[in-house]
Amino acid sequence: MAKVRFDGVRKVYDNGQVAVHGASFEIADGELMVLVGPSGCGKSTLLRMVAGLEEISAGTLSIGDRVVNDVAPKDRDIAMVFQNYALYPHMTVAENLAFGLKLRGHEKAEVQRRVQGAAEALGLTSMLDTLPRAMSGGQRQRVALGRALVREPEVFLLDEPLSNLDAKLRHSVRTEIAQLHRKLGTTMIYVTHDQVEAMTLGQRIVVLSEGVIQQIDTPMALYDRPANLFVAGFLGSPAMNMLRGVARQGDDGEVLLRLDDGLDVPLGAAAVPEQWLGRELVVGVRPEHLQPATGNASFRARIEGLEPVGNEIFVNLRHGAQALVIRVAPQALPALGQEMPVAVASAALHFFDPASGQRIGA
Repeated sequence: MAKVRFDGVRKVYDNGQVAVHGASFEIADGELMVLVGPSGCGKSTLLRMVAGLEEISAGTLSIGDRVVNDVAPKDRDIAMVFQNYALYPHMTVAENLAFGLKLRGHEKAEVQRRVQGAAEALGLTSMLDTLPRAMSGGQRQRVALGRALVREPEVFLLDEPLSNLDAKLRHSVRTEIAQLHRKLGTTMIYVTHDQVEAMTLGQRIVVLSEGVIQQIDTPMALYDRPANLFVAGFLGSPAMNMLRGVARQGDDGEVLLRLDDGLDVPLGAAAVPEQWLGRELVVGVRPEHLQPATGNASFRARIEGLEPVGNEIFVNLRHGAQALVIRVAPQALPALGQEMPVAVASAALHFFDPASGQRIGA
């Protein structure tokens, strides 16, 4: 096991495209760190630089106490699991697991020990004589994980390993990866564009956009205190509602957000510091912090869609030009096209500067 440290790491391709802008952070020994962001944000490029599959244009990359900028991939003591299983179709599970070890000249007894250990850890013991074509997608992905596991590397690299699986399999294999990490305590770097994978797997998460690190923190810290509009909008399903307008005080002391179309949204009496009154703000509200209301401190919004998902309902609303999504427990709601009163949980608001996009306030 080993820590991984990025110190001003930058990647520029020959055509001048900058894929990673000066990444600096450290992955602790034994940590499961997730790199997440939309396609083209630089997360896979960072992973491939750790693997030695991409050259580093500037900066320093260390694994343990060793700078590995110029170290060949085979000498970095890492193992990588790719999006595609890349199993040898003519080899059994045992042969697929053992192949890389045999190439590296390990003794037969050592190969057997490692193959058996990986098979037991991943529930593959009964399938060691099975060919890949007779296995499900989830089972094949476990074999791909096992092939990395037998290496007993200092660092595991996982590049969107679940993207080819259906939703049910993704959940089960995700659980297996988390259990495997807890059992082994090995340093893992996991790349995904799926925020659910990131939130459920990562001990910490690196959020990237256009090659720039936006925020690094624990999953719930990112959810509860996003550093900017990108992080706020990227993490969370459904996405955070963003209300843009000018804060003002109503006649009754209630703080209102006057939206661009002239309609108001009540934010609560103490929601906005006095010095922010008259200032343009972007106010973020999670769907669970907008709820059907009965009191006066509410606004009316038209129901445009209902999405029952079993244990809750996503309600798509419109308040003037502002589209909103709220999530509620299963309950009787007005019909499509009708209006309903909605209230904001003022203690759970997020405030952002509309010019910089950065979070403001304590």
